[in-house]
Amino acid sequence: MKALRPLGWLYLALAYAFIFLPVVVLVVYSFQDGRLPVPPFKGVTLEWYGKILSDRDLVAAMGNSILLAVLTSALALVLGFLAAHGLARVRLPGSGLMRLVLIAPMTVSYLIIALGLLQVFNQVGVRPSLVTAGIGHVVINLPLCFAICFAAMGDQQKSAERAARDLGAAEWQVLVQVSAPMLAPALAAAFFLSVTFSWDEFIIAFLLTRFDVTLPVEIWSMLKSGLSPATNAVGSLVFLISVIAVVLAEILVVRRRG
Repeated sequence: MKALRPLGWLYLALAYAFIFLPVVVLVVYSFQDGRLPVPPFKGVTLEWYGKILSDRDLVAAMGNSILLAVLTSALALVLGFLAAHGLARVRLPGSGLMRLVLIAPMTVSYLIIALGLLQVFNQVGVRPSLVTAGIGHVVINLPLCFAICFAAMGDQQKSAERAARDLGAAEWQVLVQVSAPMLAPALAAAFFLSVTFSWDEFIIAFLLTRFDVTLPVEIWSMLKSGLSPATNAVGSLVFLISVIAVVLAEILVVRRRG
């Protein structure tokens, strides 16, 4: 077994290189002192970060993405938590089918979901906007929140909820003061995963927005004029915000366990 350890470490190093090397290249060439993000590396400059942060359209798109990610993730979390709690605690006819229907959007392509929503909105006369894109993000994130919350609900929470009801707690108090705090790590994980998925989602945002676009759509518009270190700088900021969301989720989960 000891002879195989070097192979294990080599495999681990190659796996990490395969995952993170593109990100490293993206970040490094966002500081390129030149017009193109290609070798050779000509020096370090913050010009491109200053350029994108002074671009009003880009900053507005970034604000739209953050707003959309936080609000839709919060709504998806509430709906997913309530659905998971109801199906986990109450035996209903066809509850297995209900769970299947709730999780089904996870197996459907975002393109299919976006096209279906676009047709529905066109039929009812609703124009593409951040609201329609937000509805699409809730559709794709609700199954994730439901699955995480449902998997985390066990007998321990059920016993605590029963005890709270026996002590005279109303149903909303059981949900807010007992169920939610006991499921805090799962709720935090579901919320931050939804934020990361919504934050960099492109297809739904592209098809369901018109004037107020999100950051991925704005990046796509920038790429139509060719590659530049500015696009690398935007990508680096997107990656940084995603990392911050994951780190915050880990901190909340570790603190809760502690």
